[in-house]
Amino acid sequence: MFHVKHSSPHILLINPWITDFATYNFWIKPLGLLYIASFLRAKGFRITLFDCLECQTKRKTYGDGKFHKTIIEKPEPLKSIPRHYGQYGIPEEGIIEQLLSLEKPDVIAITSGMTYWYPGVIKLIEITRKLFNKVPVILGGIYATLCYEHARRYSGADYIVSGRGELKALNLASDLMGLRSPARQPYAESDRGEEAGKKWKIRRTTENLSYDPDLDLLPYPCFELYTSLDYVCVLTSRGCPLHCSYCATPVVAHDFKRRNPLNVLDEIQHWTAQHSVKNIAFYDDALLIDPSSHILPILREILRRGIRCNFHAPNGLHVREIDEEVADLLFQCQFKTIRLGFETSNARLQEESGGKVSNEDFRRSVRNLRRAGYSKEDIGVYVMAGLPGQRVQEVKESIAFVKELGAKPMLVEYSPIPNTPLFEKAKKMSPFDLENEPLFHNNSIFPCQWNGFTMEDFKQMKNEIRES
Repeated sequence: MFHVKHSSPHILLINPWITDFATYNFWIKPLGLLYIASFLRAKGFRITLFDCLECQTKRKTYGDGKFHKTIIEKPEPLKSIPRHYGQYGIPEEGIIEQLLSLEKPDVIAITSGMTYWYPGVIKLIEITRKLFNKVPVILGGIYATLCYEHARRYSGADYIVSGRGELKALNLASDLMGLRSPARQPYAESDRGEEAGKKWKIRRTTENLSYDPDLDLLPYPCFELYTSLDYVCVLTSRGCPLHCSYCATPVVAHDFKRRNPLNVLDEIQHWTAQHSVKNIAFYDDALLIDPSSHILPILREILRRGIRCNFHAPNGLHVREIDEEVADLLFQCQFKTIRLGFETSNARLQEESGGKVSNEDFRRSVRNLRRAGYSKEDIGVYVMAGLPGQRVQEVKESIAFVKELGAKPMLVEYSPIPNTPLFEKAKKMSPFDLENEPLFHNNSIFPCQWNGFTMEDFKQMKNEIRES
């Protein structure tokens, strides 16, 4: 077993700003980074967490709310977009002041979110380089995984880590500090990044599934590193067994793995009993799949243990699995935020996108949720707009279908994601260079607007939903 001596190395973990036209805190936390933090800490490293998003201007009842927004200059590729561009989170001067107050780290590890949020990542790497000269910088997360070559060339990070990161972070940090780590995982050398520091070579870790740690053996994510907890996020599984054409989960997570339901309950009880947390958001992409072996035992045990907490499912629940029992238990366990992944009522698009739902499935799930006690306003239904080749009328028909059945449509703009089946079609339907510029993946600019779907159409439909 690997242990760090008394003078244990110091690792600074950072969650960067979001740079976008608009965003909202739907219980956002860097869960992958927090798992890495707890894993490294369990191995003896000293961990400091710095979350640039820990700055909200307004919080709602359940802990969600608006981030602080600083208007910044739009990146050159987005200059023609007639909207203000923002940097969300702690203002830059506050970031610098707080970082200067820290002990100099031995290694800096930065995560990344959406591919088109990379300007905030690059800016933060530049700041850390100025403040902590010669400290190696590791970049991981979604952008680093899906746009590895772009990150290699432009991010300025010394090391790029793709995919799941606990063991990779342990091995790389150990290498950089001359320590011996167990569970050696091979690295593949790559060319030095064009913008990276000259002292370090960029490496990309190879994916080796045999080194993927058992989810039930990982320590709980380090939410206690935050000074206050309005909410926590819980992950009961990684990956998804479905293969929707627009989704990158199979690319990022590879396989589908679940935790033992009783271990999930122990974690929920840990946060509610020991930290007085009142709101928990599930981050799963497939929370309801095979309900009899997973979500139903979890829900029954919540009731048996008498856990009183508000639960939220912002990622979208699988419509097909919501039978009467699931709906009843969701309501009894106080699931306050119900979001259904419906996307479209068009049968052809349903089949082409992966066939995860049908109109009859949706009709039955809404009926079960309404019977269980949920109102129309409680049942938010994601309807996707701006898919490659999608007509405006198809979206309007989906909205009308959702309303007719007694649920609330919630429009979601399509974002092209590299390495997904739909990405190739999106490239053909877009006026933007989706292949080489991740900024054009931004759903706010309607990347596939050559099919006749515009931002004006979207705004009009949102207004109609709001007024109905």
